[in-house]
Parts: sequence; structure tokens; C-alpha cells
Amino acid sequence: MSGGTIWKGSVHFGDMDVPVKLHTAVKEERIQFHLLHRRDRVRLHQQMICVYEKTPVQPEAQIKGFEVEEGKYVIVDQEELEQTTPESSRMIEVHEFVKSSQIYPLFLDHVYYLEPDSEIYASRYNELVGALQRMSMAGICTWTMRKRSYLGAVQARGKILRLSTLRYADEVISAASLELQEIPVSEKELNIGSELINQLTAPFEPQKFKNEHQKRLQQLIDKKARGEKVVLLRPRILQPTAQDKLLEVLEASLKKAA
Repeated sequence: MSGGTIWKGSVHFGDMDVPVKLHTAVKEERIQFHLLHRRDRVRLHQQMICVYEKTPVQPEAQIKGFEVEEGKYVIVDQEELEQTTPESSRMIEVHEFVKSSQIYPLFLDHVYYLEPDSEIYASRYNELVGALQRMSMAGICTWTMRKRSYLGAVQARGKILRLSTLRYADEVISAASLELQEIPVSEKELNIGSELINQLTAPFEPQKFKNEHQKRLQQLIDKKARGEKVVLLRPRILQPTAQDKLLEVLEASLKKAA
């Protein structure tokens, strides 16, 4: 598999254990810039500055505090913080199984691949993959990794298990809190919108799309590295469609897509 093993453990449910290796399933490729001193082009280093004394504070003189009210902090020592660290474990404990369709996408966070730890456990692994796929189920689980506890979902796709970290319920903001207004839409508008969607419907092929922002950044860096002059362009500002023009714009879009 691409990427190395970042953690080892066992998927545990009932009386069954499936030893697995965990791999990251997503890689972020972003151009990273460094902050430099404009005058001499030397990298800058961050310092912790005391806002009262206006001087840098060395690491040994720094402590952690939680602000309970403005200007008032509860001080927490490192030894006290370590008492709250979850116990180390190599167990992905499955507590229950739910239909995969019931997991709202907002709850999904990071995604990992799980592979059998060795060929000895491949049959157990394949058994779990097959059962989850056949029943379209996900195992809701908890585990500890690198001194942090996680809530997650074990799911199957193809011949492999996926482990997704899940956000806790109190971390997800309900859409009802937006208090969206009820705006009536005519049957004609709905029909035109539906027809436009039908004409633009295609299989999901993410490889067709590229990170254009990343591409332009790299082109900018390459051009400047070659000593070429960069011409600054004025960005085009798009105006939102007025409510009374929506039907007209939909009809024009439908003709263009046809």
C-alpha cells in the first residue's frame, strides 16, 4: 500500500479480533511558504512575547492556562495534564453496528485504510469486509492513538476496510440554527432547474478536476524563479443573480447546456 504503517491495532467486536495496520488514506499537497525578513531574506522564527513586559519568554518560563473570565486563568501543570491522557491501547473497540447511510456526512472527518496485519489474519479480515459490504453496515468504534482518544466508523469498500474518525454530536452545528427563510419556487422554475441538472449529470470522476489554485501558485513560483516579470491582473467580480431574473438565467443556462 502507498505510505507506511502509522499505527497497529485490532478491530474488536464480540469475541472476534482482527489485527490490522493503519495507513493514511488522504494526502494534502499544498505549497508552503516561509516568512522571511524583507531586508535580508532570512527566515523568521516565532517567539512568545509577554504583552506586559514586551520581551520574549523562554520555554522553561511558560505555563498553560485556561481563561475562565477576561484576564482570569486557571493554571494547569504538565503533570496534571498527563493525568487526563487516555490509557494507551491497541484496540479498536466496535460498540455497535449501524446502517452506513445513517452516518450524516458532516460527522465524517479523517479517513484511514486498514489492512490485515499479516496473511495469518487475512481470512478474518475478509470475513469482516464481506459482511459489512453485504449488509451495508458500519461499525461505530472508539480507540486511542498517540495519546488521543477517537470516535470512528469502520466501513468496507471493495476489498478493504476504511476507518473514519467521527466528530462528536456537540461539534456539529444543526442546519436549523441558520433559520433559513421559506422562499416559494414556481413549478416552472423547478422543472427548468431539474432539466438543467439532468443535462449536466455525469459519473463521479474526481480525476477530471485539478487544483487550479495550486497549479497557478506553482506557475507563479516557477516564473519568478526564472526571473520573469509577473503581470498583476485585476480579478473579475461576479454579481449575484437578482431574484426577479432567476427564471431568465435558468432558461439561458438550459439553452447553453443543450
